[in-house]
Amino acid sequence: MAEFDTIDDLPADSRVLVRLDLNSPIEDGKPQDNRRFDRHAETVRELADAGHRVVLMAHQGRPGRDDFTSLAGHAEILADHVGRDVAFVADTYGDEALAAIDALGAGEVLLLENTRMCDDELPEESPEEKAETEFVRTLAPEFDAYVNDAYSAAHRLHASLVGFPLVLPSYAGRVMETEYEANTAIATREFDGPVTMVVGGTKATDVIGVMDALDEKVDRFLLGGVAGELFLRAAGHPVGRDVGDTDLFDEQWAENRELIESVLDERGDAIRLATDLAYEGSDGDRAEVAVEDIDEKTAGYLDVGSETVAAYGPPIRESDAVFVKGALGVFEDERFADGTVGVLEAIAETDCFSVVGGGDTSRAIEMYGLDEGDFSHVSIAGGAYIRALTGEPLPAVKVLEAAAADR
Repeated sequence: MAEFDTIDDLPADSRVLVRLDLNSPIEDGKPQDNRRFDRHAETVRELADAGHRVVLMAHQGRPGRDDFTSLAGHAEILADHVGRDVAFVADTYGDEALAAIDALGAGEVLLLENTRMCDDELPEESPEEKAETEFVRTLAPEFDAYVNDAYSAAHRLHASLVGFPLVLPSYAGRVMETEYEANTAIATREFDGPVTMVVGGTKATDVIGVMDALDEKVDRFLLGGVAGELFLRAAGHPVGRDVGDTDLFDEQWAENRELIESVLDERGDAIRLATDLAYEGSDGDRAEVAVEDIDEKTAGYLDVGSETVAAYGPPIRESDAVFVKGALGVFEDERFADGTVGVLEAIAETDCFSVVGGGDTSRAIEMYGLDEGDFSHVSIAGGAYIRALTGEPLPAVKVLEAAAADR
């Protein structure tokens, strides 16, 4: 377990600066509601109900990108989830923000403008350098405590994440607490039975690194997605390469070929590869082909096939723990959701410890009417989940631990 303080340790009647991660898809200029709002609302509600003065920070997009926008709309969505007003100020640490913070009453909630609109926020620098920025030095004196609830951004060395714990008593919010505990379980917990990891998604580089790092912690890997095709390529099949205008495979193959081949060579007995793959047939319907029957890749494969889905069920059902990183197919298209949903259904029916990681994969639970309560933990983190699985330290967690040690 992490050695940080939580909001259970927060002194009464505090002025609290809280970092959330409300980064959302933007459509027609408006943020879309998602699981992050609901999760963070628990921390915000608990702090406000306890009578603290609650000031929130969050980011949205990056400068220069289409999703880089104000947080005004985020405040409205969050208010619906929290069940009380969330005021918004279009300023982060200027006079307008400071005046709004000063005017806040007990139990009131205020959201500051997008932290990434501040020059001090983004450059990756040491916590010590971030603590000296104008952003941190201006805001910190306004508060009694800092709470970090943004586990999904905890791998970043940004001012709002690592600067404040050096100058304020610091605590973990509920999302930070539960995400950290679940996502580090693979490294910190002992399981009685087999540990299985489902590996998919499009970022093969990430998951191949995880497979290598978790070599001794995981008994078997069930593969699909881009990583699954690249492993099939390493096993001698004519797949795992780009066709048409795709650019998912060849670059990642060149980057990871040696590692894939060594993992396959050393752990081949623990790695289950797809025996059939699904693609879009000439009539637009789902079509499937056995991997052994593929002489040349002429179509994009969009899911594992039904034989593979059936084969992945039994090893999941006899596992004591199952970790999911990445979808096995393009589940957003109902025709190619069988692999991802089939695996999730098998996990849901099994009495095992289970963590479903990555925002995209967790969306499938909602899309296909599965019950989130059937999983031990559904993570809203991507990069931080990868870091936790590979045992890499998370800078924002390290500074919370240091703050607790200094108290």
